[in-house]
This record gives sequence, C-alpha cells and structure tokens, in this order.
Amino acid sequence: MYIKNRFSSLYTLWLIIIIFSTATRTILMVKSLPQLDLNPLLLVKMYSVGFFFDCVTFSYFAIPFVLIAVILPDKIYNSFVFRMCAYSVGFITGYLMLFNVVAEYTFFDEFATRFNFIAVDYLIYTNEVISNIRESYPVNAILAGLLILNVGIFLPIRKHLSLSFSYSSTIVSRLKVGAVLLLLPILSFFAVDLSLTQISPNNYADELAGNGIYCLFSAFRNNELDFNKFYVTKDEKTVLAHLKGALQEKNSRFESQSGPSISRSIQPGGAEKHLNIVLIIEESLSAEFLTSFGNTKGITPNLDKLAKESLFFTHLYATGTRTVRGLEALTLSMPPLPGTSVVKRPKNENFVSWGSVMKEKGYDNKFIYAGHGYFDNMNYFYATNGFTTIDRTNFAKEEITFTNAWGVCDEDLFLKVIKEGDLSHANKKPFFSVVMTTSNHRPFTYPDGKIDIPSKTGREGGVKYSDYAIGRLLAESKKKPWFNDTIFVIVADHCAGSAAKLALPVKNYEIPLFIYAPAIIKPQVVDRMMSQIDVAPTLLGLLNFKYTSAFIGKNILTTEAWTERAFISTYQKLGYIQDDKLLVLGPKKEADYFSFVRKDGATAVLKPQADLLMDALSYIQGTNYIYKNRLNRLKN
Repeated sequence: MYIKNRFSSLYTLWLIIIIFSTATRTILMVKSLPQLDLNPLLLVKMYSVGFFFDCVTFSYFAIPFVLIAVILPDKIYNSFVFRMCAYSVGFITGYLMLFNVVAEYTFFDEFATRFNFIAVDYLIYTNEVISNIRESYPVNAILAGLLILNVGIFLPIRKHLSLSFSYSSTIVSRLKVGAVLLLLPILSFFAVDLSLTQISPNNYADELAGNGIYCLFSAFRNNELDFNKFYVTKDEKTVLAHLKGALQEKNSRFESQSGPSISRSIQPGGAEKHLNIVLIIEESLSAEFLTSFGNTKGITPNLDKLAKESLFFTHLYATGTRTVRGLEALTLSMPPLPGTSVVKRPKNENFVSWGSVMKEKGYDNKFIYAGHGYFDNMNYFYATNGFTTIDRTNFAKEEITFTNAWGVCDEDLFLKVIKEGDLSHANKKPFFSVVMTTSNHRPFTYPDGKIDIPSKTGREGGVKYSDYAIGRLLAESKKKPWFNDTIFVIVADHCAGSAAKLALPVKNYEIPLFIYAPAIIKPQVVDRMMSQIDVAPTLLGLLNFKYTSAFIGKNILTTEAWTERAFISTYQKLGYIQDDKLLVLGPKKEADYFSFVRKDGATAVLKPQADLLMDALSYIQGTNYIYKNRLNRLKN
C-alpha cells in the first residue's frame, strides 16, 4: 500500500521500525524458546503487545519528521537537495535499525533482557564500553557486513520515500495532519509505560513483548522511582516501629525510640581489635562457580581450599545485578531501593558507612579499583565517604603487566593492594582497603600462561584466572609483617547472571563470602541466611568495635535468635526473602508471593501473606523513608 503525499515519508519510517522490530522480536524469541513455555495465546499476546510498543516507539521517532513535513514550504520540500537529504536519512535509518538488531541480540545474549538501565550506563561510559565491545567482538567485520546488507535494503526504502515528493500542499492541511501525529507521542508519554509488557508469569515473554528502543528511553526516564507513589506501602510510623524492632539487639541502644532515625549505639563487651581489613569485591563471582556449591569443573581451586580455612558463608544473597548495587550494600549496609544505586545518585556524600566507622577508629581507608574510578561514580562516592581513591591512573607504568577495556588484571591490582598495605603499615596505621576487581568480566582476557584455559575464551577462564590471582594475593601477603594482623574478606559484587523465567530467580543471586585470617579466626562453615548488607556489621562485630550505627544490616554471628532474611532486586523489582518464601514488589503496587526450594531454585505461587508483606516493608519502605528524610534534611 502506497501513500502519495509528503507525509508518506512517515509511513516509510513506520514500516522500517515495524519490520525491524518484529524481526528482532522473532530472533530473540527463537533464542529464548527453551525458557518460554510457548503456547498460541502467549504468542498472540507477545506479538500484539509488541506491535503496540513498536508503534509507540514510532510515534516518538516521528516527532522531528512531522515538524519538518509541516514547516517546510513546497519549494524547499520538493527540491533536489532536500530529496537527497531525505534519501541519506533513509539510508542511515535503515543502517541504524540493522545495527540495533545486532546490538539487541548481543545485549539479550548477556543479560536476557531488552535494553535497560545497564544499556543506559553503557551509553554514558563510552570509553570502557566501546573498548570492551572491540575486544569481545569482530566489530569492523560486523559493521561492514551491515553496510553491505543495508545497500540492498535501501532500494525499497528509496522507492517509498520518493512518493512524498512533487506534491503540493497547504499549510492548513499540513497543520491538521501534523497536530494529530504530534498528539500520539504526547498521549503515549502520559498513558504508556513498561508495565503493559507484563503479559505472563514468564519473564522472557514479558521482555519480548517490549521494544528495545522504547525500553532504553524508559530506563533514562525511570532512573529513580518514587517508592510511595509506585509501590505497596503501609503507614510509615508503623513501618518504622517494625523496622526498629527487627534491628534491636541486646548490645545496642537506639538514640531515640520515636522519630525517623534508626541511629543506635553498638556496645559489645571486651576490648576492640584494630586489625587490618582487606575487602576483595570479586566481579561476578556467583556461588555456582565453586566446587563447594556443586560445580564439577574445578575452576576455583584456591577458593575451594580457602573454604576449609575460613569463616565460609554458604547462604549469602547479592542485593542486585550491578557492581554499584553491591558496593552500596557492602559500604552503606542498606537494602536496594527502586532505580539506580545510591552510589550514582546526587547527595550521596557523608553517609554513616563502613568507611566512616573505620575512619573514626583511625584507619587508613582506601578504595582501590582496577579501572577508571569515574565509571559508575565510584571515585566520587568513596572519596566523599571517608576513603582515599586509587584507580588505574595511579598505577605506575612498571606496575602494569596486562590491561583490557575494564582495567589492569587482578594480579596487578592485588600487588598494588599489597604495596598500599606496606605504606599504611610503615605509617603505623591500621588499614581498611576496599578492592574492586575486573578480570572476571567480558571480554575475559588475562595474561597468558597463568592458567590452563586460554584468554578470551569465556567466563570459565575469567573465573579461574580470578581464583588464581586470589591465591597469589594471599601467598604474597603471607610474606608481609602485617599479614597476621589482617582479615581478608572475599565476596562478590553481584552474581554472574540472573536470567530466568522468574523476574527474580533466587538461586541465581547466591554468592560466597570468605573471612580469612588464619592467625585469628577459626575455620567454620556458616549456613545462616544473610544479605550483603550484613557483611559490614558482621565484620565490625568480629573486631568488637563500639560505634554508632545507622545500618539496616545486622551481625549474623551473634547468638541471638532473629528472623533471617535477604534482599534481591533488579532496578524496578524488589525481592524480600524470608525462610523459604519470596515476596516480589513491583512498580504498579504489585506484591507477588512465592515459595522456593533453595537447592534448585524451584518456585511455586503462594497466597498473599500479611506478615511477610509487613516484614518486607519494614525494611524496604523503612529504608526509603529514612533515605528521603536524609535528603530533606540536606535541602534545609
């Protein structure tokens, strides 16, 4: 069907978006077939809702084209120069849509989602991301292939575009059509959001019902979500009182029993132990990689050995799927809030944090990162929360033996950590080093000859090299005079992947935790459920520190009986785990209840449970209330 007037260019644009978006959806659907439980009704829902979102995406794309079609007089619009410009735009649009198919496929292959807040970050930090893509894929060959393919695709595009020229029109007629076309994106902005893609309990089907480009811009829009507006809530005073009850310990005392503060004095008996702490935050170290958790490939020999020599925690859950979410939980001891991590939010300075407690005790705090610390705002966050920051720019040339898009290799990073420990020790100061690694990250490249898996061959090599580097760190540290006074803490920032039919697959969020100090701490396996937010209070408990806490986490090594719980999340879904139950809160005031089996992650739907909801909101809504109250104080 051909439309013969100047607005036919919009019809061409609509066809391009619909055809390429449908092709992308189909390719991703075929890839996802093993997880989809596909049936005719689900197929119809997926493609019909997907078509709707493709049309919404078109309405936004059309805005500049509509304005041009309305404003330009016939003489200019029908000129040879403008026609050549239109053909050029058509060729570029076709190429970009082809590129989007490839980009969406590779993104979906890694994260099992359409473009989301991770893709937003990738657009912001172009240096690392472009380097990572070039090191991971044959980029030049792909781009050249797409260009050749687009030459053939452009022929029908050009034919359609030619129908919009050589026709006269009046400004009044153009304004009438333009007004209708511009009304569509305005209505979409206020009436459409991603919740409409929730067509089934299957997370893969929901993702396929969306449009990747729309999802990308939606992530820009929803970087933070107002918890009270979008999520189930209870009376704030009741929630806060419930939270204070959950945080009460025999060795703590709240500064105020009323009001929004959870600040409390922690007063254990006995002398404080001013030991050094080296906190190694391992990139993407899922529990599933370790022999101790059932892996049979033997890719973590050093960590498997360490499991027998440490306090080894086997029931820990990561709070999210991004590094900044893990850093937030470990440093601030707070559950995840919807949207982006506090590490990346404004007004994130001078929190009561693990760093502030250590600084008050006279520690030399350092955040040591293998890459550039501007990434994800890490340097700023740590620099304004009690740490000296050391990143790739602080490595001397002779300190770097291998580097890739994300930073220096783990061995180089750990040798730097040891040097910094030597400096603090020489200055007679205890040190607290927070160390963020990068080697276990795509493109999974590392120095040759270290392990028996070649570099750039996949995740297993990244894991095994990271394990190798940890073994070398401990071996080199044992030669130092400060080793016997040092606690090494090894934990993941997040799991390696959370793709599954369920939006929040509990099993995938399992990560290990090791607390290693052979001269100080007796080896033991601890199977008590815990969250990343409990790591800081637990370590401070081991040091027997007296301090003022505003942490939501607790010391899980106390002998007191308390309800074990953990938190998991995406950037919109918030999960609360208690015993064998999972509550998932969503941004349309949804509250979904599940039971799960820890061993294999199997889930079943449960009826609503008021007590579970109250427990979850006491932590999550309570944290949001405290956080917002802090922001309001800073404004005044």
